[in-house]
Amino acid sequence: MRRKFLLLLETGLVLAGLCLGASAWKIHSALEQPLNITQEELLEVPKGTTPTRTFYRLEADGVIKDAFWLRVYWRFNLAGQPLHKGEYRMQPGMTVEGLIDLWKRGDIVQYSLTLVEGWNFHQVRAALAKDEKLEQTLNGLSDSEVMDKLGHTGIFPEGRFFPDTYRFVRGMTDVELLKKAYDRLDEVLAKEWGQRSADVPYTEPYQALIMASLVEKETGVPQERGQIAGVFVRRMAIGMLLQTDPTVIYGLGDRYSGKLTRAHLKEATPYNTYMISGLPPTPIAMVGREAIHAALNPVAGNSLYFVARGDGSHVFSDDLDAHNNAVREFQLKRRADYRSSPAPASSPEIQNGETPEAEAPIPAASPNSDPETVPPVAPQEPVAAPAPEPEPEPEPVPEPDATAPQNPQ
Repeated sequence: MRRKFLLLLETGLVLAGLCLGASAWKIHSALEQPLNITQEELLEVPKGTTPTRTFYRLEADGVIKDAFWLRVYWRFNLAGQPLHKGEYRMQPGMTVEGLIDLWKRGDIVQYSLTLVEGWNFHQVRAALAKDEKLEQTLNGLSDSEVMDKLGHTGIFPEGRFFPDTYRFVRGMTDVELLKKAYDRLDEVLAKEWGQRSADVPYTEPYQALIMASLVEKETGVPQERGQIAGVFVRRMAIGMLLQTDPTVIYGLGDRYSGKLTRAHLKEATPYNTYMISGLPPTPIAMVGREAIHAALNPVAGNSLYFVARGDGSHVFSDDLDAHNNAVREFQLKRRADYRSSPAPASSPEIQNGETPEAEAPIPAASPNSDPETVPPVAPQEPVAAPAPEPEPEPEPVPEPDATAPQNPQ
């Protein structure tokens, strides 16, 4: 009886060994099989998808065989390994083992979206909405409802996001990307606030952010940002109005059509710095680190005025006479290729072989589009000999930085 039992046991062990050997061979063959594709393809793995479900989907699509044995392999060898959502690049000649190695490393295809310095929140939302690779969750929501979803109820959105190139995977939500930009702005602003000059006239970082947005909209020339911040800070110190046209444009909102008139400068809005003293109530655009640094570290000097040369740079003047001369030279006798800001840079190239997501520029949308061709006239009072206002059409104002501030009250 014992001999018979030992014989049965031996036979069972042999059969088990054969089964294990056959299973190991089947698993090895399943892992070593090349993917049945002739060109590069992207495998999308939605959130919550399991490896088993993905194997069977690939088998149904004819890309692999033996999904059962691959499921067995994963269960006994990689049970604790997560399968991250996103897209995986499948190449001709790649084996299933190579694909699984991508899963193990989390080597997900990434895309890029660029938020541009000087954009307003309307333009930010437009850029998010046009990106098909982002999961859209904000359509139809008001700006305040968007901030609710971000967890920042009651915060005004303008200027609260950092302009940068953000990488993401397919399936990331527009809210998730906005959170990155919001947190990044907070991080940069806090760091720059800690390195501010001792005599800046701000009681909180948000005021510096507002000033940075004015600097951002007034110039794209890096070396001038500190000078322009210095002009604005000195104006505030002696009671001059800031009188910067981008704030007027922002306050007009959708009513701004690309032509700024003297009537606009006299219109009372919370943002019209020809009418209000000091800073406007909120930022008027997204700002980069350089503009924040300039606002917190304005360049010392005596200049109180600046006017665009026409090549994107400015002439700075200490007194009204010098400023008027610069206005006559650069505003009233414009070159054919006159520009109030530097020529736009080409769209940033996206690495990793992906199509640029911000390749087509978002149309400049109210409330703070910055026109390049505002017809020139002589500056307002107290500049001598101002051009008279025609009737009934109000006369266009000078270039945004060509107007002279009023005398201190």
